[in-house]
Amino acid sequence: MSRFLGEIRQLGYVVHDIEAAMDYWSTKLGVGPWYYNPRVPIVNYQYDGVRYEPHNSVALANSGYVQVELIQTRNDVPSMYRDFLQAGRTGLQHVAYWTESYDADLERLLAQGFKPKMSGEVGEKGRFIYFDTEYHPGTVIELSEVAGPKGRLFDLIRESSVNWDGKDPVRAFPDLSRL
Repeated sequence: MSRFLGEIRQLGYVVHDIEAAMDYWSTKLGVGPWYYNPRVPIVNYQYDGVRYEPHNSVALANSGYVQVELIQTRNDVPSMYRDFLQAGRTGLQHVAYWTESYDADLERLLAQGFKPKMSGEVGEKGRFIYFDTEYHPGTVIELSEVAGPKGRLFDLIRESSVNWDGKDPVRAFPDLSRL
């Protein structure tokens, strides 16, 4: 268990072809079902303190307690994902810690010297922040708020993976405003 924020709850992979990655993970590794959003509605997005409008596709599935996130950038907006790809890498880019106490955990990490690099929001109570912690490829730390609709979505994804029979391997993200 991490001494920072408890257990790692998500492994984030940056890929060039998200559809091929979902197929590989579901057919070869047995991970699924995947909840896919071709354009994640990110608001208040910032990279190095500057606002941008990213277009990212994301797919989420669980393997046990750990969530796997597949990310494909669809535009050239500055991001840690783009930096990772431009460095010639694909694969594991970040690990995420989940919190329902976002403000307190963020304050604690900032007091420990963590430097914010990228942040935004996905729906109500869906803030996220990535820190400049890539001292080794794949070690970026994300703090992700999982209260409210985003938390309920993550519960749905985990519950769907239990006893998944391999059918319907790719599913659309439900509307967060209805969760």
